[in-house]
Amino acid sequence: MRTSQRAQNPASWRNWSGLEHASDLEVCTPTDAAEVAAEVVRAREAGRTVKTAGTGHSFTAIARPEHVQLLPHAMTGIVAVDRAAMTVTARAGTQLKVLNATLERLGLSLHNMGDIAEQTLAGAISTGTHGTGGRAAGLAAQVVGLELVTGTGEVVRADATQNPEILEHARVGLGALGVLTMITFAVEPLFLLRAVEQPMGWDEGLDSFDGMVADSDHLDMYWFPHTDRLLTKRNTRMGTDLSAAEPLARWRGWLDDEFLSNTLFGVQTAALNRAPAAIPQANRLAARLLGPRTYTDVAHRVFTTSRDVVFREMEYAVPREAGLPALRECRRVFEASGLRVSFPVEIRVAPADDVPLSTASGRDSFYLAFHTHRDADHAAYFALMEEVVKAHDGRPHWGKLHTRQADGLADLYPRFGDFLALRDRLDPDRVFTNAYLRRVLGD
Repeated sequence: MRTSQRAQNPASWRNWSGLEHASDLEVCTPTDAAEVAAEVVRAREAGRTVKTAGTGHSFTAIARPEHVQLLPHAMTGIVAVDRAAMTVTARAGTQLKVLNATLERLGLSLHNMGDIAEQTLAGAISTGTHGTGGRAAGLAAQVVGLELVTGTGEVVRADATQNPEILEHARVGLGALGVLTMITFAVEPLFLLRAVEQPMGWDEGLDSFDGMVADSDHLDMYWFPHTDRLLTKRNTRMGTDLSAAEPLARWRGWLDDEFLSNTLFGVQTAALNRAPAAIPQANRLAARLLGPRTYTDVAHRVFTTSRDVVFREMEYAVPREAGLPALRECRRVFEASGLRVSFPVEIRVAPADDVPLSTASGRDSFYLAFHTHRDADHAAYFALMEEVVKAHDGRPHWGKLHTRQADGLADLYPRFGDFLALRDRLDPDRVFTNAYLRRVLGD
């Protein structure tokens, strides 16, 4: 049997946002499930813990290793395409952007996805990464099979017929049930999306929100703090005739999405950290400069965007019917606080799914995502908004900042106890635990 590559010296780890880090780690790079299993058994026998850390795109410490860090970079690529079943199986270390590009070449697509594609497949589904709208907003709800290594070193495959209870829970497993090595997604023929981006006033946007959700396949909305302005993005499916694509001109895409939304925005928000009194005026100016645009392109180029500016984020899902009241209350509380925030608030919706620890589990959901620049003090702002969304039965995104603990989370998820029981079965010695999992799951 081959053995995974092992770093010669203790290594360190840091997540993308820079909030979490670890040192004195033993790092190895397995190439398959057998090598992962060998590392898990080795760690278990030594009384050590194991975490797989991919691109580090979670803001929380969910992927923070304590002793042994597994790098998934040698477990990438698509391994099977079943056009009759319309499924694709890929190694769990594959980045979403790589999967999307490969699927496009195959004439296939995921049904829905979030707006960032840097994560590995394992990291994206394990933390509950989601998009907006559609019949399945979360990536996990599109998973129909998986392979993982348990805390005892067993390699387990799960789908609708074998180990269905493992499939059910491990789709959003928080890294607590095992190391994912293969993931099978339901896919569909490659399709086009028509994106209509339009600025609106606050009252117009909220009054028409339900209608826009009903009339669009996927709706995303942004509110700019200190202003009455919103930006709406409505995505409508346009079929599979790719000749009908009308993508943004290359210069327009570069100007809007690279220069203005990344380079200039990054410089501006960094400068505003040193002059917070100027933030309201800057936000009002930026909101007035927003213009409408319409384009049609293959799905993943419309769903995902480039995010070069490093930020902090907290996101909560409240019941769909509580969404607009919660948003209005967030604005009222924020404006009474005197805080200055230069990043917009993102608003999305999701249909209910059947994944036990998905933020949309069992209920249609309304997402509120709060952001700050990486060098801004996010703590007071996030704490203020968290109190509002908690009062509306909000569920925190597992990969984004929050303060919830196991006792409060158990009340939000009807099948929380079932998840813990499966964890006891698959990882009885807590080989996969860390400080974050002790906080949100207990013991």
